[in-house]
Amino acid sequence: MSRVCQITGKRPMTGNNRSHSMNATKRRFLPNLHYHRFWVESKKRFIILRVSAKGMRIIDKTGIDIILSTIHDNMSK
Repeated sequence: MSRVCQITGKRPMTGNNRSHSMNATKRRFLPNLHYHRFWVESKKRFIILRVSAKGMRIIDKTGIDIILSTIHDNMSK
């Protein structure tokens, strides 16, 4: 499974580790992803999403029904 937030689309980024002598080695910055169960009142059931911490805050602020409708609209395009 890919490490992508289903709400925000956050993905791993690449960058450098820097040692004390400023040597650079490649590394990956991973998003803070969690599987989370959300109760959808309109469907009367839980759904499981893999979301970042930022995605959970967005869902808390706007509501799961609005988020699901925007995801559905974006996928149908």
